[in-house]
Amino acid sequence: MGSGASKNTEEEEDDSNGGGGQLYVSLKMENSKVEGELTPHVYGSVPLIGSWDPSKALPLLRESASMSELSFVVPPDHETLDFKFLLKPKYSDTPCIVEEGQNRLLTGGSLQGDSRVALFKLEGDVIVEFRVFIKADRVSPFDLAASWRAYRENFQPSTVRGIPDVSMNPDQTAIEHCPSETLELDLEHYEVPAPAPSANSSLVYAADNAENPRSLSASGSFVNDNTKNAASNSPRTSGVSVDGSPSAKEMKVIVPDASDTSGVGESKSVGILSPFQQKDGQKGNFVDRGVGSPRLIKSISASSFLADLKPDAQTKNSIPAAAGAVAAAAVADQMLGPKEDRHLAIVLVGLPARGKTFTAEKLTRYLRWLGHDTKHFNVGKYRRLKLGVNMCADFFRADNPEGVEARTEVAALAMEDMIGWMQEGGQVGIFDATNSTRARRNMLMKMAEGKCKIIFLETLCNDERIIERNIRLKIQQSPDYAEETDFEAGVRDFRDRLANYERVYEPVEEGSYIKMIDMVSGNGGQIQVNNISGYLPGRIVFFLVNTHLTPRPILLTRHGESMDNVRGRTGGDSVISESGKIYAKKLANFVEKRLKNEKAASIWTSTLQRTILTASSIVGFPKVLWRALDEINSGVCDGMTYEEIKKNMPEEYESRQKDKLRYRYPRGESYLDVIQRLEPVIIELERQRAPVVVISHQAVLRALYAYFADRPLKEIPQIEMPLHTIIEIQMGVSGVQEKRYKLMD
Repeated sequence: MGSGASKNTEEEEDDSNGGGGQLYVSLKMENSKVEGELTPHVYGSVPLIGSWDPSKALPLLRESASMSELSFVVPPDHETLDFKFLLKPKYSDTPCIVEEGQNRLLTGGSLQGDSRVALFKLEGDVIVEFRVFIKADRVSPFDLAASWRAYRENFQPSTVRGIPDVSMNPDQTAIEHCPSETLELDLEHYEVPAPAPSANSSLVYAADNAENPRSLSASGSFVNDNTKNAASNSPRTSGVSVDGSPSAKEMKVIVPDASDTSGVGESKSVGILSPFQQKDGQKGNFVDRGVGSPRLIKSISASSFLADLKPDAQTKNSIPAAAGAVAAAAVADQMLGPKEDRHLAIVLVGLPARGKTFTAEKLTRYLRWLGHDTKHFNVGKYRRLKLGVNMCADFFRADNPEGVEARTEVAALAMEDMIGWMQEGGQVGIFDATNSTRARRNMLMKMAEGKCKIIFLETLCNDERIIERNIRLKIQQSPDYAEETDFEAGVRDFRDRLANYERVYEPVEEGSYIKMIDMVSGNGGQIQVNNISGYLPGRIVFFLVNTHLTPRPILLTRHGESMDNVRGRTGGDSVISESGKIYAKKLANFVEKRLKNEKAASIWTSTLQRTILTASSIVGFPKVLWRALDEINSGVCDGMTYEEIKKNMPEEYESRQKDKLRYRYPRGESYLDVIQRLEPVIIELERQRAPVVVISHQAVLRALYAYFADRPLKEIPQIEMPLHTIIEIQMGVSGVQEKRYKLMD
């Protein structure tokens, strides 16, 4: 390789850019009787992109050899090069010999002047002569990238082909350690703080992550609420006092008018569905091709079509920011389904301590990750903010009219907030409360009529051990018992509360519903569905079938540093560097120590050799190769540096900078595409009851981490995912906690 200086003026550069392609130049040199390496020496600072073509080039000019060919690419705005050839002796360290005569000019693929001979003056005034042949062809950036990939793959074949998709190596000899590869200290020595925001590093009560009431002011009080709310300032009392209980008039809920359908729907996802003009009855569909040139496809009945192509457009027609199957299903539901089906309310039903809030939080995280605008509304949080936390078990008695009225009004307030949010564009609302009576559920269905589709999700648990564990976790974490100094007294009070609900509990038998019976343990159980149809409800059922509360760690790590990391190149399938090999040994030591008592653990890698090589030192655990864990497909840009993309494909570079989430590499993938192919991985991670070590790539791990940490989709391309660092995600009944271990720089 070399670098060159352009002789063009600015106007000439503009003209050359108009050609729209690179100049592929092939220089052939025919020599006589000398051994050496011939290369062009180009003056200036403009790099030539390319290298010796392994299928044609013969870089060593041996005695009696007849021809050598050197290929390189000239950017379109630097098609005039000023250069000379150098002759490098093969068997000595003497300096290169510069070609005799004036500098050469290569313009538009033609060698200027009459000279077709390269002369080199050796010691003793010996002159060596080479004849020069020039061939130039224009190639597109796509073909350029493809030829570069082919060159690299031929130059360095994969070292791991033939590895089975599932392998086991328990009988290998012990790992060879050296000082630089061994973890000499406790694992805690390598622990580093997780960047904020991140998954919780300490226990957090799940309900606290739910939505705040819309009527809540910045100071934490309700707007226009004149209630004295004495119950929140008094010790644990029996029911709510007459002067302290919020009346129905003070907490009056106004259900939004179901006939109000004004407004123009817009899409939250670039290239999913356009706005439509209701007054003209015009509909249309926009097929997602990533950020870039859109392709519009009109529906049969459409006479015109209006597309909103702004990536950051605020949209309100319940279409997810997604790709693939999720986008296709959303379009079908939007075009063909009933209006209320465009908004889905999942209404939890169940006795206290049955895992409702845990299930609600998990389902919210899953749907958000898939691209659906989803919010979790917890009625208990509304109650605590409205009425205070010092409510004893008697407040929850069915024969306490003031308590029943207060709880009903708070539930209606939360439902009103959820429906209002849906009418503003929200897609899926998770309504989290006991909803233990048919009367309460009928009230919710009446409020939702014509506005959203309700599916009841009932959680039933008959395992006394799990119920007891959940009760004790409730006392430890719930704000309802934050001021209770006697733990056992809190347990007794909660048991009394639970008994009050059990006396009036009515199982769900109406409407559309999903029943989860003894599913939380992960040891079987039943799931019953009634009147469930549609893509999204089906995905929800499939997700719920595979979730459980069994505590287990999931370890996420990138492969060891690869040769492409060293070169700054995207994609590829290169081997790991020397630093990467050291990390592979350290990772094996870490896994051996961290999972020494976990005989059922497994190691998951992509099918690319840098992850397989990183996992090669880990013994004693089954290894599973996932095609879905391969790095994001950078298409024609595979193997290029970002500087090369910026220089040779400026429009693609700018499109990516504007919207990295939705940008799709030409003939490649976007982050949204990666999320879609990772859904089976997420489902399997949820289903697993033993630890899993996932060795993958930066973009893929960003998407996986975003699921566990509940990070917004728009943040995924910027999530920090450093090399040689392990992220431990602890899954369990208390939610998701995170630790990070940095094994080396």
